[in-house]
Amino acid sequence: MNLAEAIIQKNIEKHPLKSAIGFKKKNEGWKELSWKKFGEIVFKTANALKEAGIKEDDKVAIYSDNSSEWMIFDLAAMSLGAVTVPIYSTNNAEQAEYIICDSEAKIILVGDQAQYDASVEILQKNDNNLETIIVSKKAVWIKKEFNSFYLEDFIAKVSPEAEIYKKELDDVATLIYTSGTTGTPKGVMLTHGNFIKAFDAHFEFFKFKNFEEELSLAFLPLSHVFERSWSLLCLYGGARVYFLEDPKNIAKALEEVKPTMMCAVPRFFQKIYAGVLEKAEEGSSLKKKIFDWALETGWETAELRRNEKPVPFGLKIKEKIAEALVFSKIKERMGGRLWFLPCGGASLSPEVTRFFESVGIHVTVGYGLTETTATLTLFPFTHFEHGTSGKALPGVEIRIGADNEIQARGNGIMKGYYNNPEETQKVFTEDGWFKTGDAGKIDENGNLTITDRLKDLMKTSNGKYIAPQQIENLLTNNNFIQQIVLIAEGRQFASALIVPNFEFLHDFLKKNNIPFTNWEEIVKNEKVNDFYKQKIKELQEHLSEFEKIKKFTLMPAEFEINTGEITPTLKVKRNVVLKKYADLIDAMY
Repeated sequence: MNLAEAIIQKNIEKHPLKSAIGFKKKNEGWKELSWKKFGEIVFKTANALKEAGIKEDDKVAIYSDNSSEWMIFDLAAMSLGAVTVPIYSTNNAEQAEYIICDSEAKIILVGDQAQYDASVEILQKNDNNLETIIVSKKAVWIKKEFNSFYLEDFIAKVSPEAEIYKKELDDVATLIYTSGTTGTPKGVMLTHGNFIKAFDAHFEFFKFKNFEEELSLAFLPLSHVFERSWSLLCLYGGARVYFLEDPKNIAKALEEVKPTMMCAVPRFFQKIYAGVLEKAEEGSSLKKKIFDWALETGWETAELRRNEKPVPFGLKIKEKIAEALVFSKIKERMGGRLWFLPCGGASLSPEVTRFFESVGIHVTVGYGLTETTATLTLFPFTHFEHGTSGKALPGVEIRIGADNEIQARGNGIMKGYYNNPEETQKVFTEDGWFKTGDAGKIDENGNLTITDRLKDLMKTSNGKYIAPQQIENLLTNNNFIQQIVLIAEGRQFASALIVPNFEFLHDFLKKNNIPFTNWEEIVKNEKVNDFYKQKIKELQEHLSEFEKIKKFTLMPAEFEINTGEITPTLKVKRNVVLKKYADLIDAMY
């Protein structure tokens, strides 16, 4: 079955006038499209692509920020039996060119001027298949001599009636290029069946009630498997999806859209958690007592529900008071209606998931990779274990192989890497299990715990192994630390490059009468470094002596996507950072 048919056709027949997607144009409010209208635009786009020469199994690239056009183009390509190739909007011309050449994409949808200019540059070269550039925004200045069209004009004169190409479950639906924290990006081949079976497994796992009434806000990049899979799953189940173009506007969008569900990465939860705790600490002793009491009450009720035990009447009354006095205010900052939040991309500390559970928001921590159509394991609604990555989805098997490596097989496992049989062979065992490259363990109840990336495990010169992710998580749960890179491989002790949370550090400077000059000077300030020394000492109090950070360097600016230091999903490219700041690191030893 074609994934586009499973999403569009099914929902048009079921509820044609119900809202399907929402979007916001510049200087305008949020608008919606019904399933009928959404379907018409998808089919018009498919027909226009067909007229432009796109055939079954041809590659169609999308190089754009999140938008309704992104999803329309994606579903239009798939409905034709073509293969969608997402490119991160933050990728530079060289990175985009690699993906376009490797995938042999013929047509590309771009979002803004920089993406358009990069695509024109690529189109002019003779070493690729790129023929046509489609532009989603009229604000972009285009050169028609380079076979460029605005999407609105591209689809203006074609029919809204289209025939969806029949596909087998094993046919490729998309090529998603790994973000390449190490090495060259590889094109992961995910099939129509990978998506459809994974979606069905989620609905079987959660048994959602009235899913069609849910509203999701897509703010992570659709180019990444996590947001794309989640947004497609929502549409597959008949829920509405709103697309946020600029993730920096997330706070405002939450208030305007008031989503009920949304997928997010650990940093999103850490910032809210740290912000709430900081505000509670700054309040009066009475407010602090009320906050602590509310959290304790919320935790008590959350634990009973997690274990499917009845909540006594008296505790329910306390919970309502806690909701009115504390929890409702926390939820308001997130739009007021969020109750279900899948979290992926990295591990999340148990104190953070416990906090959200106490407040009444279920953060369903999950684990998976691009190569596994996002989800392998996740928290169910009950009987999950904080600090783990949950249990395997129906149709997924997990085992622990050599060197404690997590291995998987089942519904979501990729078909392989595009045009790369050697790399494909490397990640599969002889008996057909996919090797994740992550280390972990499974408890007697089937809960998976990730210990670390096998490639990231560090061995000190004293022969001690350190798993950096857990320590980095521990420190970034604090409001004053935005990013951290732990260093220990081959060294006699652990050190770190630390990016302060500049907003909170600015407040600290004011309170301590430290005049602000510039961040380069501030991060070298003795009082600031003493403050961080004390903060780090407190945070790592419970770590083993060999795991503790002995020295650190404060960085004057955040690690950025456009400098190649982090991926679009905010994962640090450790190799890049270690090489770029080698002198700073050596100075600590």
